[in-house]
Amino acid sequence: MPVFISYSHQDKDFVDKLAANLVMHKARVWIDRWELNVGDSIIDKIQEAIQESDALIIVISSSSMKSEWCKKELSAGFLRELEEKRVIVLPLLLEECEMPIFLKGKQYADFRDDFDKGLMKILEAIAKVTSDSQGRFEKQPEYSVDWAMDWGFTDDGLFHLRLTFIDQGKNVPYVVLTEIKIFANDVATEKYKIRTEEGNEWLGRLPIVLALGDFAEQNKDLHFVLDDNFPKIHRFKTGDPNLDIIYDVVVTSRWIGEDTGKSVFIDYGNHLITIKRQLERSVKDFK
Repeated sequence: MPVFISYSHQDKDFVDKLAANLVMHKARVWIDRWELNVGDSIIDKIQEAIQESDALIIVISSSSMKSEWCKKELSAGFLRELEEKRVIVLPLLLEECEMPIFLKGKQYADFRDDFDKGLMKILEAIAKVTSDSQGRFEKQPEYSVDWAMDWGFTDDGLFHLRLTFIDQGKNVPYVVLTEIKIFANDVATEKYKIRTEEGNEWLGRLPIVLALGDFAEQNKDLHFVLDDNFPKIHRFKTGDPNLDIIYDVVVTSRWIGEDTGKSVFIDYGNHLITIKRQLERSVKDFK
């Protein structure tokens, strides 16, 4: 999933240097001069890129703050922040200038005196919002879900992937830990290895997460009612039988913390759908 860079073309030399350094650190960036072709609709392409990007870097300079294009891109980024309730806009200060009041309240990466220090700050910020293997999503203002993904191979050489979720509320004395372990068969393992050999390891994992999300959208009973501290377990299979791709899935969920005397409802199917929707933008970006 790319990082969109909003800037004035008067700052293009700085932006080219910034983008090159981001690419060297394995970040995927979207810059209009790199992505637009003759005949493209500029408005449509930029609007699509902003919607599909995980983050929007705003290069703050005297020229960009006067640019109508930059103002529109900044407004689109803040609108996504409000809608998705997560950080989208990452300000980068290139020089002292007058800036909109809603930018003044954000921390920024300072490039005025030291490029390397500024780069380190922007890389740290990008890592928090673009990772495809961990993150946080808000379900309600007082309730959030942290998640992480890890993977490897079994002793038999088959690929496996694990999703871990921690549901937590600000005003409850407990958390819920849910682990979803996915074991690929030999055909699915071979497809993962091919992607990895091509240099696209993340594309080897992506179909597994998408398959789980699809399964969750088709099956509305993927939930637990936890009434004690003992783990609850669900098992099921998914994949694509037409291609001989099978995933064996084991889901374990448990309640950790103070016993309130009330049952806890965990909709892990909704978690899978949320992760799918966050990651499926990667497919569009790759294409």
